Formats: sequence, structure tokens, C-alpha cells
Amino acid sequence: MEWFSSSAYWLGRLVFQRSLAAVYGVAFLAAALQFRALIGERGMLPVPDFVRRVPFRSAPSLFHLRYSDRLFALCAWTGALLAGAVVAGAADAVPLWAAMVCWAVLWALYLSIVNVGRTWYGFGWESLLLEAGFLAVFLGNDEVAPPVVLLWLLRWVLFRVEFGAGLIKMRGDPCWRDLTCLYYHHETQPMPGPLSWFFHHLPRPLHRAEVAANHFVQLVVPVALFTPQPVASVAACLVICTQLWLVLSGNFAWLNWLTIVLAASALDGSLIAEPPSLPGPPLWYEILVLLVAALVLALSYRPARNLLSHQQRMNTTYEPLHLVNSYGAFGSITRIRHEVVIEGTADEEITPQTVWREYEFHGKPGDVRRLPRQFAPYHLRLDWLLWFLALSPAYGYSWFGGFVERLLVNDRDTLRLLRHNPFPDDPPVFIRAHMWRYRFTTWQELRTTGAWWHREAPREFLPPTTLR
Repeated sequence: MEWFSSSAYWLGRLVFQRSLAAVYGVAFLAAALQFRALIGERGMLPVPDFVRRVPFRSAPSLFHLRYSDRLFALCAWTGALLAGAVVAGAADAVPLWAAMVCWAVLWALYLSIVNVGRTWYGFGWESLLLEAGFLAVFLGNDEVAPPVVLLWLLRWVLFRVEFGAGLIKMRGDPCWRDLTCLYYHHETQPMPGPLSWFFHHLPRPLHRAEVAANHFVQLVVPVALFTPQPVASVAACLVICTQLWLVLSGNFAWLNWLTIVLAASALDGSLIAEPPSLPGPPLWYEILVLLVAALVLALSYRPARNLLSHQQRMNTTYEPLHLVNSYGAFGSITRIRHEVVIEGTADEEITPQTVWREYEFHGKPGDVRRLPRQFAPYHLRLDWLLWFLALSPAYGYSWFGGFVERLLVNDRDTLRLLRHNPFPDDPPVFIRAHMWRYRFTTWQELRTTGAWWHREAPREFLPPTTLR
């Protein structure tokens, strides 16, 4: 079948596969370094409790067969090492079937983690990585020319990511329609980056232009992905430029990077260099790819219907394998930033003279003089959930109490998720939390005080709590 594959996309496939493997590596690394406190045997939401209550068919995972922290660590580090090998070109140095096995192992290992991760893994970019990773299994390697049908399915994923995000904005917060959302967003986003303060202070007409450009890239450009080359490549480049702008302005784990990776798959390599002569695929491979394409198209019905619905849902998966999902981001924008500030004291009794010492986190704003850091594509799961907690205590019902308990005993694994523990020798006697209103300082305030943030109006979020 001559129409089945095209060597013109050799460069797009190469960039897509190597970059996707790098994202897999970051995801497995984050899982390996954070899981014990979050979902380990003694974590806030333990995996053993979950697999006892939820059947395999509802959340397929290797950990339904057996779970231990040692086994989880083995899976996570194996995934990280395998992803590193693929980045280095291992999948192109083995037969086609072996390359497919490599990608399938990465997908199965990460699916096993996501499906038992519960709240900590409830982000849209988890499903996006699994969906892209599933398609990568069938994209082939240097033994065959890239299958065109799989490349079109990758564009379908990218279309849903961008178009879904555009529609959810137009249907959601009015500030997207009057072009004012960026008056607030850089300041109130979940985890600002080192340039977010400067983005926030850009002139307001430029903010409005940013929003208008975002609507164009998310609502018009995705349609051009399905047009002939070189128009499709131009559309992909526009998506990439927009995502790089978002990378500079905040920390959104690997969402922006994975969107860039998907856009790279639409690039026509023949526009840059002469494509190599690649052999045609074997018959068994053609049949398998076409069957997978038929499966994906069948599963696309509900995500496509969601795009057309006035009750559009963001970041929704419709089956436990996360094969075809709905995406979207920031349908509403918060105007005021609140932060839950957690403090402890070693005093045996609470008095007006009690000295409270503050816990510091890696990514979440705390110390007003500390410039936010760049962490993406690495994902700080606890910091992100604390941002949601400030929106509503309901987001913390399942884990916040366990988090406080672990601070009261100086749990080693939990403290590793923090930047600073004010009680390095003995655990605190009491823990409390206050809700503070945060805002970026002005240029004048920054010059005068050296502070990037200003905070005020604290109110009680958690009264002094002790294990005694």
C-alpha cells in the first residue's frame, strides 16, 4: 500500500519519538522521587488501600497483582532508564517488533502508575502522555517509513488539546471574551515561574493582544493541521511558538512540552533536508496499524461530542486505558491569589508569645523575597495540590489531614517534598495553617523592599493541631 507511509515525515517522527521518550523520563523520575510520601505503603493515599477497593477492570495496573514500595520504585526507575535508552536511539537500533515492545513497556508501566495515583495523578497531562505514548507504540522505527495514518491520529490528538482549550475558554470565564484574563493569570496561576512577575507587569494592551493571539492559535490554527503541506507545518510551528511562550511564563509540568512534541510530528522533514530512502512496512505491521486506527476512531466519538457540547468537560478520560481523552485548561481564571501557609511550633502550650515557624515549599509561593523557580517539565505534585487547596478545602479532604500528621512526626519521605523544614531535630508539637492573600509587588515595591510578593489579610485555615 503506497499510500500507507511517507518518508517525508522521517524528521517529524524522529523528533517526536526522542522528545516523547524524554517526557516519559521526566514523568518516571517524578514518580520515583515522590511516590513514597504520596501513594506509598505509608503514604497519604496508599496504593494498597486503593487496589483493595477498586477492581482491575476499572483501573488496570500491574500493582493489582502485587504492591510494595520496592516494586513501585523498580517500575519507576525501569521506566526512567528505558526512556533514557530510547532518547539515545535504542528503539532505532533494534528490529521493528522490539522497538514496539520498548514503547509498549513504557506505556504499560506509566499506565500502572497513573491508575493507582488517584488525586496526585488527576491532571490532564497524565492522560495526554498515555494517549501519545500509546500511538507511539505503532509509529515504527528506522526500519520502516512513518505510517501516515498514525501521523494523522497524532494531529487529531493535538487538535483536541488546542481546540478543546480554546473552546473551554470561550465558553467559560467572560475575561477570555473581553481579552482581560491575562491581567490576572500570570499572578494567580498554580505555580508561577521566574519570569511570571515580569509577564504580569507587561502593558495591558499587550496582555489583550496575547489573549487574542491565543484564541487564534487555539481556535483557527488547529484546523490548518489537516491541510496539505507546507501549511500544516506552518500551523505546527505557530503552536510550538505559542507553547514556548507559555513555557517562559509559568510552570505547567510537561503539558506545554508534550504539546510541542505533538506539533513536531506534523512537520514535513522534506522541507528541511532530503528524506532518507526507507523500506516499505511488512504486511503484519500495516494490518496492526490500521486496526489501531480503527479503534482510536471508534473511541473518538465521545471526545468529539464533548467538543461540541455546551457542557464541555475539561481533562476527561472515558475508559481506563486513557486511549482517547478530552482536554482543556483554565476555563476560569481566579482574580485573587490565596496561599495556604503552614506553620509549626515546638511550644508545649499555645500562648500569645508562641513562636511559629513556616514550612517552605519548592514551587509554591511562601517567602515573599524568594523569586519563583523554574521546575517544569518536572511536576511538583504536592505544590500543585496545595494551590487547589487554597481554592477550596474540598480539594484536600482525602490527603491534607494525612499530610499534617506526617509533619507532626517529621516523616522523612514527606519532608523530602519540602524545600525547608524548620524543625530539623525534633518534630513540632503543633501545626497550624493560615490563608494569606498574595499579590505580585509593583516595580516600586520591588526596588524598595526586594520582595517579589506582598501578602496580607491572613485568616485561619487549620487551627493549631497536635497528635497529643
